[in-house]
Amino acid sequence: MELIDNGVIAVWPGAMDAHLSEALFWIALAISLALAFVVTTPVNKWMIGRGKGHAVVHQYHH
Repeated sequence: MELIDNGVIAVWPGAMDAHLSEALFWIALAISLALAFVVTTPVNKWMIGRGKGHAVVHQYHH
């Protein structure tokens, strides 16, 4: 999700330089997060179906 979010922000003209008070910042962020959600949801569903979801691999976060 982070890769997709950062990729959209990086390629969107002006998004890297937009400040919090600018609409471009919020529009680019909303679109990038929505796109990341659409891409990562099937991946997460596939991983959970294979027994590789976050709850299973959480033991490696220590």
